[in-house]
Amino acid sequence: MSGPLYVPVLPTRPHAVAAYQQLSPAAQRAVMPLWNLPPRPGLPLDLLTVLMQREAHAVSRVQRHRPGWLDAPFADETQLGALAGLMSDLGELTPLRPVTGPGRPEFQQAAALETARLSGSGVGIRVMLPGDWDDAAARTVRDLLARVDPAVETDLLLDLGTVRADRPDAGKEVLRALDGLMPLTPWRTAAVLSGGFPEVTAEMLEQGPRAEPRTDWHVWRELTAGTRDYASWLSYGDYGIQTARAIGREPASGRGGPAWGVLRYTAEESFVLAKVLARGEDRTTVNRAAARQLTELPDFRGATASAGETWLRDCARGHGSAGTGNAAVWLRVGNVQHMTYVVRSLQA
Repeated sequence: MSGPLYVPVLPTRPHAVAAYQQLSPAAQRAVMPLWNLPPRPGLPLDLLTVLMQREAHAVSRVQRHRPGWLDAPFADETQLGALAGLMSDLGELTPLRPVTGPGRPEFQQAAALETARLSGSGVGIRVMLPGDWDDAAARTVRDLLARVDPAVETDLLLDLGTVRADRPDAGKEVLRALDGLMPLTPWRTAAVLSGGFPEVTAEMLEQGPRAEPRTDWHVWRELTAGTRDYASWLSYGDYGIQTARAIGREPASGRGGPAWGVLRYTAEESFVLAKVLARGEDRTTVNRAAARQLTELPDFRGATASAGETWLRDCARGHGSAGTGNAAVWLRVGNVQHMTYVVRSLQA
């Protein structure tokens, strides 16, 4: 079994695509994203298909023939049908691998398995673990694997969803799940995904930058410190600098949104968060001060560490109204520095 060093769970949104594109070539080689199409309930099929094609092709282009997975875990039946057609049309033209999992509609499972067979790219089996592991879940995965063509390689994507302080036994549950899942087939990849980024409120940041523990990273260290034979083969995955629930939200439409946002910086033990303003006469001053606070952290890795750190440096030192960003820019910058740092941490 072999797999990527790092599997970030990313939305197929422009800010995430741009963040992946801004990674250094060395970091890109170590990263294999699990791209997630956002839910779009109620859209006409023709419009839905156009939007999904646009996002899938954008992701495929930026991958530059490197493999990744494409999933729509929160899609309704209409969107799942459109995705099945999209993956079939893309065929061998894309490095994106289809994803399915236990509990999904039978037609979606069949479409993903058939796409994997025709493309020869393999298939991702995404197993959700939002709480305690149930041994019966292994049987449902076994049943799904029995339908996979013997020539098709399979990737295990064990997804814990949100992992915060209220899940102190998450590491133990992962081990129980892996003990049941790893013997089922010779997995090509076995990745453990979890989201430790917090739900942020404006009140949390009123007193200045705030550090929140990287609980997902703590779970990973618990796994790799164990004695299981498979531990050294596991790939690390997270939800970047967004909450695990963020990929399940519909894309925002039109203008508006909150008057504030967040600059994010990833340290060894924590996410450091600083409040910025999306509008208002103090926006430029406040945002430059927030960027300056992050660049003055003892954990700041220097302006050349990644394009994310470069932007923070330039924002902190800049003049005038340009260069203080918006919500999409803050997400892009946060993900660039985060993914770069995770790759280096894993390599170390």
